Amino acid sequence: MAAQKLVILGGTGFVGSHLVPRLAADGHRIVLLSRNREQHRALGVLPQVSVRSADVYSDEVLRQEFAGADAVINLIGILNAQGRHTFQRAHVELTRRVIAACHASDVPRLHQMSSLKAGQGLSQYLKTRGEAEALVKASALDWTIYQPSVIFGEGDGLVSRFAALLRVMPVFPLARASARMAPTFVGDVAEAIARCVGSDTLGQRSSFELYGPQVLTLGEIVRSIRDAAGLRRLIIPLPDSLGRLQAQLAGLLPGKPFSLDNFRSLRTDSVGKTDGYAALGIVPQPFTPWLPRLLHGSPLQRRLNQARAASR
Repeated sequence: MAAQKLVILGGTGFVGSHLVPRLAADGHRIVLLSRNREQHRALGVLPQVSVRSADVYSDEVLRQEFAGADAVINLIGILNAQGRHTFQRAHVELTRRVIAACHASDVPRLHQMSSLKAGQGLSQYLKTRGEAEALVKASALDWTIYQPSVIFGEGDGLVSRFAALLRVMPVFPLARASARMAPTFVGDVAEAIARCVGSDTLGQRSSFELYGPQVLTLGEIVRSIRDAAGLRRLIIPLPDSLGRLQAQLAGLLPGKPFSLDNFRSLRTDSVGKTDGYAALGIVPQPFTPWLPRLLHGSPLQRRLNQARAASR
């Protein structure tokens, strides 16, 4: 398929920072819409990538930015509500605006980031992800929906967050330690999207469950991070009554390191049934072999760090 003009919402986030270079390597012309262009100028140095400051909640702005695009990729999502940035606004209202702008600007295809188990469980995160999916499926667009389990990789909010907490907490109380998930590598998610973008037919009006080959409990994940980091920490699984209380208290802290909605999300196992990677010809990477690199850098970087330390 020929190179396309793509407009990406949320392209400056975690998944986008891995996806944009992958799409640029395929020769696509990419427009990234960001709240603050100046904070993401580095992405603009990639060939045929431009970053534009834009209010993505403005119907007029979306119509103008979508004009002439072959496809739109919506990566925007939030794990916690904050002020006016609610789950309903970020997932449902924005998706409705994106669909309308695609129709108004004659954009034929929408790639929509969602979540494994969207529409299931008790959390507002999963509920609104499901509502957004329903809007996409009801549209007249050629759509593709991506449903990843928890995503890991360089710059993630999984390994880096737990490692930081473990380093400062000699005893680590863990809510929903028995929650099951199949962590998926961000590079595999980016590859799945890139393959669908680059095909006239692959993934049209289809959903792909994207999950890794290892099914682990949250407790096993945290213990693996602890061990790979070389830490000696006692991890104490909490009963749900205390886990819920922990979430309520942590949700009051700056940055919401853990919230009641996160707790509710963990009550629904993030494990898939239909292998989307297999359908796309991708062999997904397992979680635990990546931990040394995510925690300590690549082998080359580790050698450089050791050399610097020895020279001091």
